[in-house]
Amino acid sequence: MLKRKENIIEKKADDFSDRIVKLYQYLLKERGETIMSKQIMRSGTSVGANIAESKYAQSRPDFISKLNIALKEANETDYWLKKLMSGEYITENQYQSMHQDNEEIIKILVSIIKTCKNE
Repeated sequence: MLKRKENIIEKKADDFSDRIVKLYQYLLKERGETIMSKQIMRSGTSVGANIAESKYAQSRPDFISKLNIALKEANETDYWLKKLMSGEYITENQYQSMHQDNEEIIKILVSIIKTCKNE
């Protein structure tokens, strides 16, 4: 069986989605937060879902579109992270850790989208 080369953006988005799920569980169980936790769960896991969908895009424009949706969801996720920190549901350290991972995903997505548009 041939081993596929690891896709960095898929791996990072998948790992980030796992962290988002754990954050969601923490917010519900430990902090009793139900509104923003659902929002960040939706946007944070949507990043990886749209990246996964892009693998089977029907065309280059469809591929770029799916990555653009992932990028928008990543930006929304950062918004909810900021709100969770300002509402004192997560600490500054928790925010920085999640923000750093999300920011890395955003930078990679921007780079891929730019490269695809310029080819």
